[in-house]
Amino acid sequence: MPSPEHLSNSPVVGPVIVLVEPQLGENIGMVARAMANFGLSELRLVNPRDGWPSEKARAAASKADHVIDAVRVFDDLPAAIADLNFVFATTARARDGFKKVAGPVEAGRALRARCAAGQRTGILFGRERFGLNNDEVGMADEIVTFPVDPGFASLNIAQAVLLMSYEWMKSGLEDETRTNFSGPDMPPATKAELFGLFSHLEAALEARGYFRPAQKKPKMVDNLRSVLTRAGFAAPELRVLRGVIASLDYFSPKEPRGVGYPERKARADRDLHAASDDEAGTGQERKEPDDG
Repeated sequence: MPSPEHLSNSPVVGPVIVLVEPQLGENIGMVARAMANFGLSELRLVNPRDGWPSEKARAAASKADHVIDAVRVFDDLPAAIADLNFVFATTARARDGFKKVAGPVEAGRALRARCAAGQRTGILFGRERFGLNNDEVGMADEIVTFPVDPGFASLNIAQAVLLMSYEWMKSGLEDETRTNFSGPDMPPATKAELFGLFSHLEAALEARGYFRPAQKKPKMVDNLRSVLTRAGFAAPELRVLRGVIASLDYFSPKEPRGVGYPERKARADRDLHAASDDEAGTGQERKEPDDG
């Protein structure tokens, strides 16, 4: 299904965020930051208590300066939404009236479709203490509410703006589950690689006397294989495990890695080098027995 942007050839302009009588500059700044996180940039304030501009708001915006610099301030709500075609009002409690009520997912998609069709839209958010009054909700076309715990339904303004901004951005993705980055693409291990791990691990455990008593070894092996097959390993993960097991073959608490290879490995290395030298004719001459 095509994304809503395909409904129009013109760029999609996101909804306006309207804060009605916000009290704290810090909250305005956090709203600006939440908007910038999800691609919204137009913020309007209706009669902010502490006036505007606000250095506290700019500091809390955490470099969302393009939102702060473009803020428009209005004396009343009708003036703030006069140029908009469609407006949602956010509220955490039921209101009297006949307005349609939507959840944030549905509201995000509805806004996307209207914006793609060229309409100017907005979302109203109320005061920190008690939200929007009934008259203000009455100026909106529809209500949006969040599926919060009824016993603790109050959201901070910035939290509410973040939720709606997120749903706005998500509604424009061709795949709503898409992320900006992903984990490594690792090929799944083959059965041969997995069986190789089994053999390597079981040999290492056998050498260390893990399978005790001997008659229980088949069941213990079955349990190990059940654990290792359930995870669905990728090939690079098996190589990591094989490296761990190989290290256990060489080192022990009495002969840790920091002191060099254990003596048995050193002897094996010396024997291997000596054999190589003899084959190359560079080793010491071996004394041949006398014929006489």
